[in-house]
Amino acid sequence: MAKAFEELFPSEETCHEHLFRLRWPEGFRCPRCQGQKAWRVHGDLYRCQQCDHQASVTAGTIFHGSRRPLLMWFRAMWYVTNQRFGVSALGLMKELDLGSYHTAWAWMQKLRTAMVRPGRDRLAGTIEVGLTYLGAHKPGKRGRGASGKVLVVVVVQDLGNRIGRIRLRRIRNASADSLATVICEEVEPGSRVFTDGWRAFGGLAELGYRHVVVPKEGGPGETALPLVNRVAHLIDQWLLKSHQVAVRPSYLDYYLDEFTFRFNRRTWRSREWLFFALIQQAVAVAPLPASMMNTPRPLAPPPDKGAGPPKPPRALTPAGGKRGA
Repeated sequence: MAKAFEELFPSEETCHEHLFRLRWPEGFRCPRCQGQKAWRVHGDLYRCQQCDHQASVTAGTIFHGSRRPLLMWFRAMWYVTNQRFGVSALGLMKELDLGSYHTAWAWMQKLRTAMVRPGRDRLAGTIEVGLTYLGAHKPGKRGRGASGKVLVVVVVQDLGNRIGRIRLRRIRNASADSLATVICEEVEPGSRVFTDGWRAFGGLAELGYRHVVVPKEGGPGETALPLVNRVAHLIDQWLLKSHQVAVRPSYLDYYLDEFTFRFNRRTWRSREWLFFALIQQAVAVAPLPASMMNTPRPLAPPPDKGAGPPKPPRALTPAGGKRGA
């Protein structure tokens, strides 16, 4: 694996060139005046010849403000995407010899933020929506009111003979307002939505969905929906294997994003594709300030339409590089 990475990105300069092409695929473009000519000042900094504005290749990306080499960031993304069951901050710290658990943890939060594809579309067609509880495995009450656990909405696309894409969202409670917010943001109106009989799902038809109730007694978290149950079991096992469920509720959103990123690309033939997809998205998402890492993520605004399902990146190989194994 290490040899394959070194063939793709043998130096800091090759990482810089790859980011440059992703940031400005048609050549340099000044963010202030749209000028197309610049000279390189130093490192990743360019000065526009037209307005004298300085623009950085890493500005506005998750790499912004980092004092670490791009090559180390690329190695981190290679390591993360080549681990089948995910990566803990401790594992990343040891792999890169970062020397600080806090640094490794912050890097993982930033990379998980980049795993949410900007402009992703809403799921459409036949959809299952259910609720599950995630958290520490401890004895006690199950279902609504479960102690020490977090309520998560599971949205699953049913493609007939297989599961399509998924969405996972942490919510405060199982009220009609909470569920309607998530469903409207994650599911295209007109879709056929299967849920259990929990009364908070009752208003979906008024929101433009073809609502089908699967008869089942009990509260949320006790659904008989097969696809929801399968995905809920998979993420529960993934958290157990990768992180020993040592995830604070306020940070769970980041882990749900990582699981969704991996699950929705599970059919890709090469983990190298995951690596390049993560680089592309790391350039497209905004920086994650340290202050935001320690606060629960607010509900996301409605996503833009039209991006379609995630696709392997077109340019898999940097200029002058070789395909890895």
